[in-house]
Amino acid sequence: MRLEELPTPCYIVDEELLEKNLKILNGVRERTGCKIILAQKAFSMFKLYPLIGQYLNGATASGLYEARLGYEEMGKENHVFSPAYREDEIDEIVEICDHIIFNSFSQVEKFKDKVLKAGKKVGVRINPECSTQVGHAIYDPCAPGSRFGVKQEHFRPDLLEGISGLHFHTLCQQNADDLETTLNAVEEKFGPWLSEMEWINFGGGHHITREDYDIPLLEKCIKRMQDKYGLEVYLEPGEAVALNAGFLVTTVLDTLENGMEIAILDTSATCHMPDVLEMPYRPPLQESGEAGEKPFTYRLGGQTCLAGDIIGDYSFDQPLKSGDRLVFEDMAIYSMVKNTTFNGMALPAIVVKDKSGDYEVVHEFGYQDFKMRLA
Repeated sequence: MRLEELPTPCYIVDEELLEKNLKILNGVRERTGCKIILAQKAFSMFKLYPLIGQYLNGATASGLYEARLGYEEMGKENHVFSPAYREDEIDEIVEICDHIIFNSFSQVEKFKDKVLKAGKKVGVRINPECSTQVGHAIYDPCAPGSRFGVKQEHFRPDLLEGISGLHFHTLCQQNADDLETTLNAVEEKFGPWLSEMEWINFGGGHHITREDYDIPLLEKCIKRMQDKYGLEVYLEPGEAVALNAGFLVTTVLDTLENGMEIAILDTSATCHMPDVLEMPYRPPLQESGEAGEKPFTYRLGGQTCLAGDIIGDYSFDQPLKSGDRLVFEDMAIYSMVKNTTFNGMALPAIVVKDKSGDYEVVHEFGYQDFKMRLA
């Protein structure tokens, strides 16, 4: 299929751009000997897991269903972390996961023996109390009152028997300088126990495939833990795997005027690109400019009843009209994994653009996908 033949709205993941990211990540693996696994919470398009599995060591999950997806579709190393595990799910989690990471020592006491009996690895998430976020407290696991990780004051050396690794995850879309700062805090607070471990997991949030990312500093951080403590190092990026590798194609349904020009699209910020409202951020849009930069400025909004279902203000060389197609960029991550059918909005189709430039519609959604979630 050609781009203009695709149904809208639709997510497109470009296989060539995805592989470009994977090659960068694989380079880090090859130069350092670290292991890199896909954080499925950011990107779970399992159609492309065979390609991802050619370059990465496996996947990590935030609960049972993601763990099952990684187990069934990736078939390599399978890790999981949850703030707390359910009694009715832990047996299956232990069966299908290799590393089970606990958020507290009470959870360790409750489930450790079961994990060790199955021959799997036990880890503990730590909180180094080192906030490197600027202006995004919602994404800061080290914020006061955080429910993530064991602080130094609650660490239990007496319960370390059988625990083979430590995990921390404090970054969000950040560079390696913040990782270096965090490692300093990890060593300061948990250094006495690092040499007792077999592995350490740096978590996610590393924007490794971004153009300005300091890969040499990242590799220096990895080597530091390997050489000083003899640790196997894991990273679990999500965004970096599919950063700038996806698009959302939408059609203009109508235009109107209310103190400014407005265009109604067949997509929705709240339903199809929720990070636009949650982060918040302004997604790149092909062939557009900032408000006022080009002759014709429009506020782009969705079909839902939410007054704030606004994607942003963009300018264009020509007036928009019904039927025009717009292409938003960087729409592979935190989009299809977070979308909703609020107001009965149809979910966007999922499309792969292969290396030859052809488009394949992998999945389309309909009324039953909306209805099946209700009762």
